[in-house]
Amino acid sequence: MTASAAGDPAAGPVAIAPLDLAARVDDALAVQARAFGLGAEEIGVRRHIVLRHIASPGARALGATDAQGRLVGFVYGMPSDRAQWWSGVVEPYLRRAGNDAWLDESFTITELHVLPAYQQRGIGRALITSLTDTAAEPRSILSAIDTESPARALYRKLGYTDLARRVMFPSASSPYAVMGAPLPLRR
Repeated sequence: MTASAAGDPAAGPVAIAPLDLAARVDDALAVQARAFGLGAEEIGVRRHIVLRHIASPGARALGATDAQGRLVGFVYGMPSDRAQWWSGVVEPYLRRAGNDAWLDESFTITELHVLPAYQQRGIGRALITSLTDTAAEPRSILSAIDTESPARALYRKLGYTDLARRVMFPSASSPYAVMGAPLPLRR
């Protein structure tokens, strides 16, 4: 599958394909660092988290690469598991909102990032829809910074709705929203 990078001839089209995230973890974290503004210390912590996640049963990743094979975006996720750290943090918020059942039979989008020069070109949409299209679960769940952002607007267009807001993760300075959508995602 390809996604267009219209409007910037230097960007060119990208290919969306399965990603060996364990082998390209440093490339993926470089994308995440640029897209999300992470420092070296945070990247080091996240490296261990990504490698642990990708070894989980059912975990899958897709990457967006340019013509030179450079990773310009990625997504990964896995079937939801209440024993996972993320689920443990969001569960009380979801329960208060009457939505904790979303932690069962859901495919969790763990990370989705696209380099700034490649954003607003359909790459994020292609990554998340391609990944969730192969999920066996009937729905998807994710968390995003609880602010009106292009990412949240994309998720809403795909059918995600807020399940819980003002969710605080232990090391985060900003609150998050947990969002869920039935699968397949809207086109």
